[in-house]
Amino acid sequence: QVQLVESGGGFVQPGGSLRLSCEATGRAIDNYALGWLRQAPGKEREFVCTINYAGNSPTCAEPIKGRFTVSKDSKKDTIYLQMDDLRPEDTAVYHCAAAHGYTTTTYKGHYNYWGQGTQVTVSS
Repeated sequence: QVQLVESGGGFVQPGGSLRLSCEATGRAIDNYALGWLRQAPGKEREFVCTINYAGNSPTCAEPIKGRFTVSKDSKKDTIYLQMDDLRPEDTAVYHCAAAHGYTTTTYKGHYNYWGQGTQVTVSS
């Protein structure tokens, strides 16, 4: 069982930045890939970024590469999503998630634990 709690969402103008945090707790966290996924109104949930428990092998979806960066605190079970040059199409609820048995994964169907989500709104 894994519990995930996100923080850091909010309202930002186009071109701005936000940093999301996700604290993971539970047993055997090192057996999980950690990731960020998002869901915009009226759209399916989509993969954003993933990273392994050691904080290596960060991978992000092609459309956002160069703008978003995923990282992990080496001393805590906390991952971060640094989002720069935000655009209105980035508006969504962002979820932290964990996938058991994977080191990293870009497939949303592999994620079996989810945080409650944090709203990110990009608008002028």
